[in-house]
Amino acid sequence: MTSGKIHQGAQVLIAIILVVAALSVASSVFAPVAFALFIIALVWPLQRALQGALPRMLALFISIVVMVLAFFAFGSLIVWAFGRVGRWIVSDAGRFQALYDQATTWLEGHGIAVTGLWAENFNVAWMLRTAQTVTGRLNTTMSFWLVVLVYVILGLLEVEDFARKLKAMRNRVVGDVLLRGSEQTAAKLYRYMLVRTAMSVVTGLLVWGFAKAVGLPLAAEWGFIAFSLNYIPFLGPLVATVFPTLFAMTQFGSWEAVVSVFACLNLIQFVVGSYIEPRVSGSALAMSPALVLFSVFFWSYLWGIFGAFIGVPISIALLTFCAQHPASLWVAELLGSSPREPIPANDESVSGALANRP
Repeated sequence: MTSGKIHQGAQVLIAIILVVAALSVASSVFAPVAFALFIIALVWPLQRALQGALPRMLALFISIVVMVLAFFAFGSLIVWAFGRVGRWIVSDAGRFQALYDQATTWLEGHGIAVTGLWAENFNVAWMLRTAQTVTGRLNTTMSFWLVVLVYVILGLLEVEDFARKLKAMRNRVVGDVLLRGSEQTAAKLYRYMLVRTAMSVVTGLLVWGFAKAVGLPLAAEWGFIAFSLNYIPFLGPLVATVFPTLFAMTQFGSWEAVVSVFACLNLIQFVVGSYIEPRVSGSALAMSPALVLFSVFFWSYLWGIFGAFIGVPISIALLTFCAQHPASLWVAELLGSSPREPIPANDESVSGALANRP
């Protein structure tokens, strides 16, 4: 019995390793599919509402246009905010050079040589490689979004057909578990994005108000950067805190002011992320903080910035599906919300089949 369980556990572990390797090697295939499914879960409620009053294809067209305009507006604002910060840094290069000279002098006075390391690693060749990398990433991003758009259009056309296929499956247990899991996952992802967007707006407004109050230049830009990066848990708020702090070093004459800026920005992120958001989202989206952090790092390692953004939604989907079956319910209870997802009382096919399992 023990050797059989060990053998079965080894098979499961090997299968998990192979799946992770496939997700990493074939990221150009799986990442657009995962992102498209995430977008479909968000856009489908709009299309379903439009289909109640409009023809199906017209509702699909309006939904796609709204989605494209939303992403275009969001992307344009990100380019505007980071572009403004970049132009300000270029125009204020003298202060940054003075700050760099002071830091280099201090480090070399304490026995840390920085000049040679900088000259060795940051030269013209490095700048050319960086420019080529950025250009390649832009081309990859455009291709990624085109593939995602095709998947979204095809997926929105097949949502209703897919639901009918699940209801008509001969294996009622599998069909009902997949159908119920898909419905609950879509509802949770929709709620997750609503809560995340609301908290991002609150964070952006607080950062903008604080930057405006202390006289930090580019207050609106820092507010929108905080808003946009807040969609990536842990890493996003950290970057949104470090950037303005580094910028404040060249604007304020004392280290006390810089430390105060850093502390206040972290306080804003902590209050919104650790106090307000859990009370707004409730237990339906409750996840272990360790799982949230692992999801961000794991999926960003596999799929880059897109994985960092979609890592938590993927974990929400996995936990939701695990909660639909007794064999995997312990995973959802351990890592997700404690209440068990109830099986509908009128769903005799699922409850009866599960009760009769050997």
